[in-house]
Amino acid sequence: MSKARATIGVDGRPLPILPPQRDERVWAKLVRIMFYTPGFLAMLLLKAGEPGAFGITVELLMLSSAAAIVGGLYVGTQASKEGADEVSKVGTWSGSLVLELLAVVPLLCAIPGLFHELAHSRLLHATTSTVDVTLGASELLPMMAILPFMLYQIAGFGTLSYVVPKWVNWVINILILGLILASYTANREGEYGLEKRLASTLIVLMALTVLYGILKLKQMQTQYDAQCPPKKEK
Repeated sequence: MSKARATIGVDGRPLPILPPQRDERVWAKLVRIMFYTPGFLAMLLLKAGEPGAFGITVELLMLSSAAAIVGGLYVGTQASKEGADEVSKVGTWSGSLVLELLAVVPLLCAIPGLFHELAHSRLLHATTSTVDVTLGASELLPMMAILPFMLYQIAGFGTLSYVVPKWVNWVINILILGLILASYTANREGEYGLEKRLASTLIVLMALTVLYGILKLKQMQTQYDAQCPPKKEK
């Protein structure tokens, strides 16, 4: 069983509540998955889709893939033993924040539009068969992945819940859900200009949140070490 983290510093004041220690090996494996998956989906769309109907889907997929590499850089700096400073101690948490908000969120935003385009691709459905290939409501199934992600964020699994107040966490995640749904609706309606503005707003929001979150984690770790200096190993 893991040892409980101190809650009161040597000065008698409450310590900042840091995220729990996480296995950086798991996050490193996720980096590989998040690097290859969006790239594969982008190539699939470029191969089978209609360029005029891509909207901002390809850009979102490429951002997801690139952000995974950046997240991996943060995870790779993680250190907790001798020589570790306040920056290296928050490497995994910072990397997880990048992956959650700048890799997973763009992917979730891109998936509904991607599937809609593939479902209506003239290239994929060019056939003389009389079988009706219209998917109807089942076209919305890929969007269901958004729901467990919202639960992940709001229930406190996500790193964001440790760097912002609970109500701010709710507001940010409601905005994520609303902007994803709005951009998908714009894509279905062929309003690609509106889709790009909505998706761009979402990405700017995520980028600012990640920037704030990483700096906040570093500040919290610095304050924690100042109030509760780590014991030197014998």
